[in-house]
Amino acid sequence: MSTRAQILVALVILGTIVFLFRLLRRGQLRSKYVLLWTVIAIGLLPLAVVPDILVPISDAVGIDYEPATVLFASTAFLFLIVVHFSWELSRLEDRTRTLAEEVALLRAELPAAPAASDSA
Repeated sequence: MSTRAQILVALVILGTIVFLFRLLRRGQLRSKYVLLWTVIAIGLLPLAVVPDILVPISDAVGIDYEPATVLFASTAFLFLIVVHFSWELSRLEDRTRTLAEEVALLRAELPAAPAASDSA
């Protein structure tokens, strides 16, 4: 990788980190996700600075083509993210259903409450 390409990749990573913190400051992204993506971006920074670091990693894993190592790691990471989001979505659906049931019960009791207080 040429020096210009390394600088470009490093700048894109740093720009991404700045963008993430702007989203956090605006309240558009939760801090746990900003932390996750910042750690990933910082983890990718050595690959931009020293791309030859993939050679021993690929050899240790048994992959002959170094970019395939990045593709494999990216796919595995995205799979974990999808599983995590599915878990969070399921949890939020359960909470939404519970809250909807509680609101329905409160609304059902609401008309009965004034009638009970009038007869007293």
